[in-house]
Amino acid sequence: MDYDLALVIGLVIGVFAIPAMVSAMSERRAPRIAAIAVIVGGGLVAWAATQKPGGYTISEIPDVIVRVVARYVD
Repeated sequence: MDYDLALVIGLVIGVFAIPAMVSAMSERRAPRIAAIAVIVGGGLVAWAATQKPGGYTISEIPDVIVRVVARYVD
């Protein structure tokens, strides 16, 4: 798995975990699965950022997402 794909997958998992966490907390349940998703997503983002030579900047992230989506849609 290349670093760009790991970054995008981690960001998607993290974004989907936020509503799951809010839903669990509003129903007064422990957000166990959402917390695991946040950890997995954060781990993928951290791994991609530390392993890529030079790392990522915030301004690069939209370009990385577009490149990854274009690679798999095309």
